[in-house]
Amino acid sequence: MSTGDLLSIEPLELKFFFELKKQISCSLILSNKTDSYVAFKVKTTNPKKYCVRPNTGIVLPRSTCDVIVTMQAQKEAPSDMQCKDKFLLQSVKVEDGIAAKDITAEMFNKEAGHVVEECKLRVLYVSPPQPPSPVPEGSEEGSSPRGSVSDNGNVSGADSAAVTRAFAERHDGPEKSAEAKALISRLNEEKNNAIQQNNKLRQELDMLRRESNKSRRGVSMVIVILIGLLGIIMGYLMKKT
Repeated sequence: MSTGDLLSIEPLELKFFFELKKQISCSLILSNKTDSYVAFKVKTTNPKKYCVRPNTGIVLPRSTCDVIVTMQAQKEAPSDMQCKDKFLLQSVKVEDGIAAKDITAEMFNKEAGHVVEECKLRVLYVSPPQPPSPVPEGSEEGSSPRGSVSDNGNVSGADSAAVTRAFAERHDGPEKSAEAKALISRLNEEKNNAIQQNNKLRQELDMLRRESNKSRRGVSMVIVILIGLLGIIMGYLMKKT
């Protein structure tokens, strides 16, 4: 952390967990140690490589401000993982109530009589952490992993944890496979039940249609019979007359 009179800056080294073809970000925390408004400005020796948000701003009295520095995706990694890029953070007291949009380059001009504090920041590349191996080194393929045994016959804590992790990871596969099979079986059963219900509904619908047709034919026969009886009666009456 810097010990300037205006701002405390943390950290003083910008650490990027370097990965090829991936944007990487880190943050700076600026703390105003005064009772005045403090303007800041961030510069870098390689502006095309980095994006700083915000690169200028105001830190209110006794408050903090976060600055995010993003390194653009890199196609190649330096052979020695060393970076020569540097940043410069300038800070200066300004009038109370000033806004970030009112900041000008003239405010950071020492020749104009402004008292400007400057802090240089280094850039460090850090290799990303490697994931732990599921099988401890030295164990033969296909055999159970073994932890190292101390003189008193007990397995060391680190090796015991590695053995437990490897055992869990080896058995995760069958359990997940069994769960997947059970899920597929349940879905197939529900599908078959739905098909059966659909077929049953279709059968009931057909039965209702047939009964409706039968009832219609029955009504038609009654009408025919009534018309026939009416004709017979009319004929009989005409003969009487």
